[in-house]
Amino acid sequence: MTESPFRVLLAWPCPEPILAPLTALGVAFERLDPGPQPSDLVRERIKDVDALLCHPGTTVDAAVVAAGSGRLRVVSTVAVGYDNIDVAACRAHGIAVGHTPGVVVESTADLTYGLVLAVMRGIIAGDRFVRAGTWTTRQLPLGHDLARKTLGIFGMGAIGTAVARRAVVSGMRIAYTNRRPAANAPAGAVQLAFDELLAQADCLVILAPLGEQTRGIIGREALAKLKTGAYLVNAARGPLVDSDALYDALTSGRLAGAAVDVSDPEPLPADHPLLTLPNFFITPHIGTSTIETRSAMAALMVANAVAGLRGEPLPAAVPIA
Repeated sequence: MTESPFRVLLAWPCPEPILAPLTALGVAFERLDPGPQPSDLVRERIKDVDALLCHPGTTVDAAVVAAGSGRLRVVSTVAVGYDNIDVAACRAHGIAVGHTPGVVVESTADLTYGLVLAVMRGIIAGDRFVRAGTWTTRQLPLGHDLARKTLGIFGMGAIGTAVARRAVVSGMRIAYTNRRPAANAPAGAVQLAFDELLAQADCLVILAPLGEQTRGIIGREALAKLKTGAYLVNAARGPLVDSDALYDALTSGRLAGAAVDVSDPEPLPADHPLLTLPNFFITPHIGTSTIETRSAMAALMVANAVAGLRGEPLPAAVPIA
């Protein structure tokens, strides 16, 4: 019996049809359970494999990379963000790193703008109002019009631009902070310095990547610069926002409300103080959770892995900083 030429460690459950390009290469699969996968677990399983297919909960630090070096050819994540991967260590060992940009844009923009609508118009608050049995006994909660309000977008990449397109339809003004001008921003969108964005935003949407310069950037100082009564939406990464500072801003009235798809820690413990607040709303990191998008992400993750195993350029390689 001929031994498989490649061994693949699969940390993300994929339907067999999506794995077909790898199966055609004759790979032997080893599987990790879905969910968070710490460094020590991955380090033990990464030995003697050629490719790792992972997700943001898979820790691929320098120790993991060192354990896989010598045979590991490619790390492919089913996500746009790759802050869980030590990309520099991979490059030092000649290991290609792939991610899944592009295919997540529209679904993540839908979810993000849904959070804007939900928090500013009081949609989730209204649902809670009905379920509490107070429809006929208390004053209905009031939200705010979106028209003529300023949507401030921190991180105007493809997803931010797609959110801006949606917001324009509701009559919102668009301001953004980005490292460079957004080429496809809607007409009238204004690029501002970060402090100016904070001062002007009626709703601040966070879509920036997580890195050393952005970790905790929405802390007490930044929140104090927002308008009193502004809203905050985070659909990027939880650690961009200081959770304690967010709690204080929501309880003090500095923020009227916050809606997030990500948190720090993630998931939030059931007894976390934020979950006690009536003006805090959270979804369980579902920005890409549609059948169509998850299928496209998994297919691109597999395509990156196939290219890496063949020694070819990855269709979606992580960019060089």
